[in-house]
Amino acid sequence: MKNSENQYKRKPSWLRIRLPGGEGYRKVKQIVESHGLHTICSSGNCPNLGECWGAGTATFMILGEICTRSCRFCATRTGKPLPVDEQEPQRVAESVKLMNLKHCVITSVDRDDLEDGGASIWAEAIKAVRKENPETTIEVLIPDFQGRKEHLDLVLKQKPDIVAHNLETVRRLTPMVRSAANYDRSLQVISWIAESGFTAKSGIMVGLGEKDEEIMETMDDLLEAGCRVMTIGQYLQPSLKHLPVEEYIHPDIFAKYREVGLKEGFRVVESNPLVRSSYHAEQQLVEGSRSKTQV
Repeated sequence: MKNSENQYKRKPSWLRIRLPGGEGYRKVKQIVESHGLHTICSSGNCPNLGECWGAGTATFMILGEICTRSCRFCATRTGKPLPVDEQEPQRVAESVKLMNLKHCVITSVDRDDLEDGGASIWAEAIKAVRKENPETTIEVLIPDFQGRKEHLDLVLKQKPDIVAHNLETVRRLTPMVRSAANYDRSLQVISWIAESGFTAKSGIMVGLGEKDEEIMETMDDLLEAGCRVMTIGQYLQPSLKHLPVEEYIHPDIFAKYREVGLKEGFRVVESNPLVRSSYHAEQQLVEGSRSKTQV
């Protein structure tokens, strides 16, 4: 990689991030903390935390906050996770109700230490949210469960409204960026989601040294797997221990990726420097459903 120096690459003007604050932000923060919940917003150093929490939305992270994998792009803690908290699904469901969410997004750390990868807790979380919030749509951003379809099916059986699994980067860079994940296995997971009748969603980061043609190849791979909603965002280095940013991609290039993706066959492409998988998730669900009825 070209930017091999152990230092941060200076951010351009278009990557200015709004500092968190305001009544909405404080309300969400209070609910998250009082219920002992984890969010990918905070553990993943999401640049949109202020905007999303200020609007009363958050992406809940279940199965604790310690991941069994050590991906070189991710700010989530790595190590030996704590025992599973059986009450976590109900606390998430109650928080969704308190926030009065119309659309709920749930993700998790990887739990390769568990026999089912945490799939049973995933199922309980979806079930609890739906019971407490029957009008709320549910989006899940799932791990690969080591490619085990029987574990994926435990989650899919609860019928979330949209199912996402991130490819994260292009094929060539996957071994360097992701610790235990595999490009083809992730495509198989996405394919199984689509074959099971769900809207399949995936996302990648750019700025890690990928080439334009590799982005296009990744789009083709995702479309072939049945993915119809795609997010593309700028990689931001969480710390000096993580992979350096090779390049900050200009917003005009992100706009080009969106245009190409829609032309190639995606129903929705969210492409912007600050986009993350759950950014504008409710809007993506509405647009994806509308586009589906039009084809």
